[in-house]
This record gives sequence, C-alpha cells and structure tokens, in this order.
Amino acid sequence: MALLIRDAAWRTAGELADVVGVTPRSIRSYVAALNARVPAGDAIESGPSGYRAGGGAAGALRTVTEETPRDRLHRLVRDLLDAPDGVDVYAAAQHFHVSEATLESDLGRVRALLSGTQLTLERSAERVRLSGTEMAQRRLLSRLAHDEMDQGAFDLRALRRALGESTAETSALGAFKDELVAGLGDLGYLVNEFGIGDVMMHIAIAADRVGRGRGLDGAPVGDSAARAKIADLLDRLAITHLGVRLGDGDRDHLAALVQTRVVAPGAAEPDAVIRDRLDPDVETAVRAVVARAASEFLVDIDHDDFILRLALHVQNLRQRAQDRAWSRNALTRSLKSSYPMIFDVAVFMAEQLRIVVGAPLHEDEIAYIAMHVGGRLERSRQSARLLTATLVCPGYYEMHELLRTSIDRALGREIEVVAVETRVDPDWSGLDTDLVLTTIDPPEPSDRLVRIQPFLTEPDVERVQAAAARARRARRLAGLRAELERYFSPDAFVSRLPADADEETVIRGLGEQLAAQGVITEDYVTRTLERERISSTAFTDALAVPHAIGMTATRTAIAVGLADPSIRWGDGRVQVVAMVAFSESDREAFQTVFEQLVEVFSERDSVQRILRRGTSFAGFLDELVAVVDG
Repeated sequence: MALLIRDAAWRTAGELADVVGVTPRSIRSYVAALNARVPAGDAIESGPSGYRAGGGAAGALRTVTEETPRDRLHRLVRDLLDAPDGVDVYAAAQHFHVSEATLESDLGRVRALLSGTQLTLERSAERVRLSGTEMAQRRLLSRLAHDEMDQGAFDLRALRRALGESTAETSALGAFKDELVAGLGDLGYLVNEFGIGDVMMHIAIAADRVGRGRGLDGAPVGDSAARAKIADLLDRLAITHLGVRLGDGDRDHLAALVQTRVVAPGAAEPDAVIRDRLDPDVETAVRAVVARAASEFLVDIDHDDFILRLALHVQNLRQRAQDRAWSRNALTRSLKSSYPMIFDVAVFMAEQLRIVVGAPLHEDEIAYIAMHVGGRLERSRQSARLLTATLVCPGYYEMHELLRTSIDRALGREIEVVAVETRVDPDWSGLDTDLVLTTIDPPEPSDRLVRIQPFLTEPDVERVQAAAARARRARRLAGLRAELERYFSPDAFVSRLPADADEETVIRGLGEQLAAQGVITEDYVTRTLERERISSTAFTDALAVPHAIGMTATRTAIAVGLADPSIRWGDGRVQVVAMVAFSESDREAFQTVFEQLVEVFSERDSVQRILRRGTSFAGFLDELVAVVDG
C-alpha cells in the first residue's frame, strides 16, 4: 500500500510482486484484503494497466479490522511497563483472549525485543515483570512508536496506538508542536521538522510517565543558559497543553533532545558564535573529513561555514550516540534514489566520523549528513543549472524588451536569455544556445526550439519549462552512452542471477569477473562488502550499485547482473546489480556515471524493457543505450 501511495502511477501485479518478493497471486489477495478494510472498497484501484492507490488508500492503512500479533505484543509490553509489580501470565492470557501457550510465545518475543535495551524480563512463578531504569523503559516505548510509523514519518495517530489511548490527545500534541516551533523561532533557532517528530514522541512519553508518577530523577546536567530557556519553554507548554509539570530531570532531558535533534543556529548567526559552542576536537576532525571527501569525490564542500554547521551537527550526533537515541529521517529513501552521489559522499564521511561519534552511524543519520552536503552543493550548482536561451522576436517598438522582461520574471530560475534576435529572418543554424524561444515559426522543428506568444502566457511558460527539463536531461545523459560502452564488458555480465542469491554472493560473483580482467583485487571485494554493511547500495526499487570506498581499480569497469524475478537486497529487492570499480584516473567520471546510471534505472518502464530484451550482453547494451538516447 505504501508503495502505491508513494508512486501514483499504475503498477502491474508482476511488478509489485518483484518489489515485495511474493507471487502475483499473493498481490491479488493483498489487494482484496486491503479493499475490504474500507467501506467503499476503493483502497486500491484495478484496471488493464494493473493497480494504483485509490481514494480510500490512506483509510485502509489506518483501519485495522482485527488485532495482529504485533498489536498484542505492543499491548503486552505497555502493560508490563505500567505495572511495576509485574503481570500475571494467566490473567494476561484471558485478557488478550489467547491461550497460555500463545502468551508464553509472546513473552519470548518480548525478550527478543529487549535485546540491547538494558531491560530484562524477570519471572517468578506466574508473574513476569520488567526490570531496568526509567530511561531504558522510555527507550523501549520509543521503539514501539517507531514500529508503528511507516518509514519514520511522524504520525500522531500512530503514536497514540503505540503508547496507548491514555496518551495526550492528538489535538493537544499538535498544538504543543505548533507553539514549540514558534517559541524556538522566537529564541533565534532554525527548526528541523524531520527531527521534531522524534522529540514530540519523547515529549508524549515523558508526559505520560510523569502523569503516572514515573518522572526522571536528577538535576540539570549543565548550566547552559540556552538549554535553560528551552527547558522553560517546554515546561510551560507541558502545563498548558498536557496538564503536567515537568521535574528537573525531565526538563533537562527534553531540552537536551531539542538541542541535539531539532534546532540549528539561524542563518544570520556569526560563525564565531557557532565555534564557541563546538568542542575543538570535533571541529578538527570534521575539517579533516570534509577535506578528504572534497578531494576523493571532487565536490565543492570545503567551506568554513559548511564545516562549522556540520561540526555542530556531528557534536549533537555524538551526544545522541551516547544516549543510543538515533534520529529518524523520512527522506532517507528519496535521498538515496534521487541523489546517489551525494548520499555516497555522506557514507564516506560517516565512516570517517565513527571514531568521533563513538559508534557506527545508522542510515537515517547518514541521510542527515547527506542533507548538509546537498545544501552546500546546491549553492555551488545554482549557476551551473541555468540553461542558456536565445530570444527570437522581430522588432516592433519595444516588444522584444517587454517579452524578455516577462521571461526573466517567470523563468529566471531555469533559463538565462543571453541573446536576442530581432530579425524576421535570423540565421537559425547559428543559434547555439541550449534553447531558442521564438515568436515566429522556425523553418524546421527541433526539440530545443519553443514557440511562444509575443506576450508571454501560462501555456508558454509550461512549454518552456518542459523543453528546459528535456534539455537538462539531455545534458546530463550526453556523455553517458560513450562512458557505458567504455566501461561495460561482455566478460562481466550475468544475464540471470539465482533467485536465492544474496548481497554477498552477488558481490563476490561479480567481483570475481572483474578480478579475472585484472581490474580489481580481492581487497576491493572485501571493501565493497564493508561498504554494503554501512548502508545498502540499493539506490532505487530496482537497482543496486555495490562499490568500495576508495578509487583503487586499475581502470574503471562495471560488472552487471540481472535478476528476474527480483532478489532480496538489504531491506528491499532489486532486479539489476551493477558493481562499479572506479580508478583514480576517472575521478571526474564518478559523478557522471554513478548518478546517471541510477537515474536510468529509476524509471520502471526502462527497467522492465531492459530486463525483457537484455538476455544477452549485446541486447542489454543496445537497450540501455536506447533508453539513454530516449
């Protein structure tokens, strides 16, 4: 369901089966079950083109017709957390309307859930109880809440399902969040909306636990004036909206969460003020890592303002790592698929920062680093993204000047008019800009010629935007065909990967083919597996691009394996695996090939076309080139 909501287009049962890893028949059963959840039966529409999300899709996700084993597990955990003296096993079985054997099985699942939480499940005859600190119990509650939320997206309804109906009403939590964001803005902070969902979850947990007399003990850890102001704001809002007064321990704990997860210095805050908040060792380490990443990937990120803000983020990240309180990021999937090169830079930096942080970074935390990198690169790319245009507008009074002004106002962020032709018979062949915007008919049509009216209209703007999008895509893919023919080899091509293959099997198999050509050594394969363990290289729903950190191949080469049906890769499934080995001499090709290869395989129709016809290396390359050429 989440897949169909995310992609509004039609998808066949076969395509959905490949993504989910089941048979098309199972997909049809799932569709029937989901449609049965909503009165109108329109959760998923079906037709000749397959399936797509219908008007009742969101309602089907929220509606649960019967309690699932996960729901029962979560309710059991909440009961254990709420009962300091423990729970009677037999009474609990009757309460949940299950057999004693089923409840014993559920207790086994509770023990598995407690792994790494510093909590233990103690048993004395028929009574079981949780033993551990209040903070550890709250972390367990946050794990339940995360399990209820789809891909890290903050949802107040899901939060109440996880924490129990005694939790504050969604309207109260919503009002709390709105006033918290406004109050932090008044204090001069920029607010991270992706992180505030996690903090609101902890606020709801704290309010519920304080209301049950289970507040955190302890005085404030530090005497920071900034933290004290945030703590005062939180306490005031808790009294107003949640009806609880926070103790010193909860005030300080929640204020620290806000400082390390939600707020960043305002854009106008001087670098010197930010540097005062930094530990020197963190700034030094981040500066060195940024320099290495800039050199390794040839990206323009070695700027002081970027380094200081990233260092502050890493300092906060180190605090979260110490508390084992990682932040979720709802954009992780889209960042990987839309900006694979930026994400790979973030993976490289995350691995380098492990010593500073004190722990390996989760993928969602890597995504936050990618957002920092992307923001810096976006500033550098703004001018490079503009397309040049020639305006052809035969002279009549100041008409061409008025039209140029209208174009600049409506399209100035996408194109730059660098020349104006006022002749009625211009030298069309001599117009060499990316686009030609003309008020008269050209002698021959062309993709880069756009007919517009003398007085710019909305349809004109839309046509120019569409032509600009085509031109940008053509620019991106212009060199890819030649690069692909250079880097692919018939001796490193597998037309069908085994259905039961996993990441390590495929990487080792493709690596052997590259090693046989003298491109890489066994060490490169080992480092590729290490890179895969840091973060899955499945950058789209169809494509994985395993590779090592470091460009140590003797020459750049790509080994390809096709999977039909799809194979499991990380938390998802893929149908194309392109193992890439880059050499030091091809640093500049890295960005072009890496990003554009992912772009080609992000289009579902292109993937299916290549899989259908690419049963041999020649057929694969022909279809890939045809897709690139459009």
